[in-house]
Parts: sequence; structure tokens; C-alpha cells
Amino acid sequence: MTAENTPDASSASDDAAAPGRVVLLTTSHRVAPGLLSWPAWQLLHTADRVLCADAGHPELPYLREAGVTVEQTAPDAHRLVEECAGGRTVVVLPSGEGDRQLTDGLARLAGSGRVRMPDLELLPGSYDLPGARLLDLVQVMDRVRRECPWTSQQTHRGLAKYLIEEAYELVEAIEDGDRDELREELGDVLLQVVFHARIAQEGTGEEGEDGEGDEPFSIDDVAGGLVEKLIRRHPHVFGDETAETAEDVHAHWNRTKAIEKQRTSVTDGVPVGQPALALAAKLTSRVRGSQLDVPLPTGEGVGYRLLALAASAEAAGTDPEAALRAAARAYRDAIRAAEKAAPGTTTVEE
Repeated sequence: MTAENTPDASSASDDAAAPGRVVLLTTSHRVAPGLLSWPAWQLLHTADRVLCADAGHPELPYLREAGVTVEQTAPDAHRLVEECAGGRTVVVLPSGEGDRQLTDGLARLAGSGRVRMPDLELLPGSYDLPGARLLDLVQVMDRVRRECPWTSQQTHRGLAKYLIEEAYELVEAIEDGDRDELREELGDVLLQVVFHARIAQEGTGEEGEDGEGDEPFSIDDVAGGLVEKLIRRHPHVFGDETAETAEDVHAHWNRTKAIEKQRTSVTDGVPVGQPALALAAKLTSRVRGSQLDVPLPTGEGVGYRLLALAASAEAAGTDPEAALRAAARAYRDAIRAAEKAAPGTTTVEE
């Protein structure tokens, strides 16, 4: 048996011919740098080489602190394949925009059939948590506020009408049952929330005021306050109280809210600027929930009759605003059907 045919020589020959592997280690910019998965850390500590072309990559300081040697270089596809010869593992940290030139080159080599390719792997080193895209929304809104001529001039008061419009469009999408529209309109309402929070972050006075800055707050303050409110008003979820029915939950909510707001009247907090039927229903709901005995006012005119109808609907569990809107939509459809049946008869009155 010659030396070349011995088991040890054969094993060494196989190792030398092994193609190795290239691992693209991706990370999410929405996760704090250094918070990598355990498989990612294992790979980084055992790899033969770790390469990164981006000198400003946010992970680099943490990798170096952990004792991982990172070489700042941008190898082309051919060179990278050569570096993997002999069963070596090379890890590449792509830049935030991705290393398109490298990945395209590897794809061309693999498709040529003329090169023995190393194993190509994609390993996510960190994953987005639910809600991570909200961080992107905040960043984009911040830039638009700084750089857009129109957006940079808007105020809370100037935007108020848009919030009302977007809310109504959202209601329409819900009533239509159109899920694509629902998703888009939810985004438009969310935009208004983020927009107002971004303006509030500046702490500047509104037009018509004395111009002095108000105490600023950010979207984090808004979200933090909401989290605290949800926890306080759900003691049956986050505390020791129990709630077996929706009515129990409603009672918990109203009781906690009354303590928080310290209101002196059941009408406090009811916006009178809302649509009239919704206002009437809300007032009758507050009265019924407080066990007060306040008869409906009587008088001449359609207003009092509408008030009585709204109270009756609310007591029966019907939203009078939604009911009237549904009837109006049915009437609109009937009008359109009549227009199609009698073309050329449509007139528009201002």
C-alpha cells in the first residue's frame, strides 16, 4: 500500500478538496446591535474568517469586544470561493443595503456549472419582533418632518380635519368589509397619530397662541401612557381581579376610569362636536350606566324625535349613527340604480 492510499492520506486529500461554506450573516437594524442569536455567536467564534466591507457596520464594536476578529474587506465571488477551499467556513456580514455585487457573482458562478461551489447559507443573526416596522415608521416620519416643505409647516390644529376624514374613511372600509381598504385606512389613521406625536416632540406653540413652547413629548411617551392605561384598566388580566363576562370588563373599565379622571358629571369627557346621533346615544348610555333617572326632554320639532329614537336604539344595543349611515348608503345605492335606469336625467344642485 502506497502512502497515497493509506486511510490518513485519503482523509487529508478529502479535506483539501472539500468546498467549504459561505455564510451570509444578516442582522436587523431594528434590533439593538450585539443582540445576536446563539447560533450566530457560535458561528462567529468557530468560523475560519469573518469578513465585512462596511467599516461602519453597527455590529463590529460588539464582535470585537467578544473576541471575534473581523477583516474589513470586500472579496469578489471568485476570491471568496477560493478562500473556502479545504473545507473552510467564511462568514460575510452584509452591509445594510446588502452586498448585491457579491451575491450576484456567487449566483453566476453557481449557475455556470464550471466551479465547485461551497455550501451557500443565509443565517439570520437577529429577528424582528412584532411591531418592529413601527420603528421604521417613526424614523421615516422624523425625516419627512425635517425635509418636506409641506409637512414641516403643519400644526396640530391644521391637521385635525385630516384625522376626522381618515377616521370616517376607516369606518367606511370596516362597513364595506374590504380588508385591503381596511389595512390602508388603518395605516392612514396611524400616520395621523405618528404625525401629531412628531409635532409634539418639538414642543412648539400653535398658531393663535403666545408662541411659547409647550412641554414636548414623543411617540414613546404616547405609547408608554397607553400601555400603562391598558394595564390599569384590565386588572382581570394583569392583576388579581376576575371578569367572567363582557359586562364585568366594562364595569372594571368604567370604575378605573372614574377614579383616574375624577369627573364630577357623567357627561364629562363626552365630546359635543361628534355627530349628533352619536352624541345622543353616548349621553343616554352614560345616564343608563350611572343608574340616574333623567327623563328625555320633550318639545316640538324633529330634534326631540331624533333624540328619542337615538335613546331607544342605544337601549336596544344598536348604534343609531351606524344604523342611519347604513340606511343612507342603501339610499345612495338606490339613487345610483335610478341614474343608470334613466341616463341623462342627473342634475347636480349646489
